[in-house]
Amino acid sequence: MAADAPAQAPGGKPGEANHGLRIFLIWLVLALAADLIIWFVWEPHLPPGAMSSSAANQQGDIGVMAAMAAPVMIFVLTYFGYALIVWRRREGDEEDGPPIHGNTRIQAAWITISSVLVLALFVFGTVELISANGAGAGEGASPIWKPSGSMLQVQVIAQQWKFTYRYPQFGGFETTDLVLPTGEWVEFHVTSLDVIHSFWAYQLGVKADANPGTDNVAYTKINHTGSITVRCAELCGLWHGAMFDYGQAMSLSGFESWARSTEVRLAAVTKMLPPYALTYDPTVIPQLNKAMIAAGITGANGLYYPPTDPVQP
Repeated sequence: MAADAPAQAPGGKPGEANHGLRIFLIWLVLALAADLIIWFVWEPHLPPGAMSSSAANQQGDIGVMAAMAAPVMIFVLTYFGYALIVWRRREGDEEDGPPIHGNTRIQAAWITISSVLVLALFVFGTVELISANGAGAGEGASPIWKPSGSMLQVQVIAQQWKFTYRYPQFGGFETTDLVLPTGEWVEFHVTSLDVIHSFWAYQLGVKADANPGTDNVAYTKINHTGSITVRCAELCGLWHGAMFDYGQAMSLSGFESWARSTEVRLAAVTKMLPPYALTYDPTVIPQLNKAMIAAGITGANGLYYPPTDPVQP
């Protein structure tokens, strides 16, 4: 009788389970759970944090790419696990598996979905590289994007083995203290006096090469106060590993007070410095070094290695 006939799954044999629907439902639940965990639990704690616009952007980029990659990985693992459990060889089963001739719908869906994902990542990555928050990685002397309005200019001068910072809007004084205001755009001008270095302000998400004779520009907006770790990310000689220091992001009023007092305190030293420029000719380096010695800054260019160094020039 018709009522006693075994049920037939769509596209399958009588009594055969709809494996495709099962795999899809298992994948859907796991993928949704994974993306929710990634975005609401994992992403807010990703490095480099959200101290600046560029850092927050990098944190969001990693979160978006992880949320897009997780469903793909989970689908592969789901299918693999389902196949191991459901389609494994049973005891006493010596028959060959059914021949597979392809499935047009599955092939079309796979090509379509993978193409959409790849193209979406391409568009997303391109927009992020061009957009405002993507301008923190150093884009040469003529970046394709810059924020509008007034900005604090900070020149980063790399040298073996120190970073020093000049503030042209405050008389051009130079110091080893990196101090930045919150709520303001910062325009970094990164250069070197000797070899190739790399300025990496970790919590700001700013990483720009410091090349001699080159002005490398990076922008970022400070979101909140905190400590900033600065390291050289390019092998630059014997004491490369010791080329790091710490900066500070503070309130705008606190920064202005610090900048004004530092400008007055270093006025005599600033007079010894060459005029502010985006790059410095090697002939002015001795002049810079003498000024640094007068300011009590040690450890660069071979003229004043720290006394703790085992080998003096």
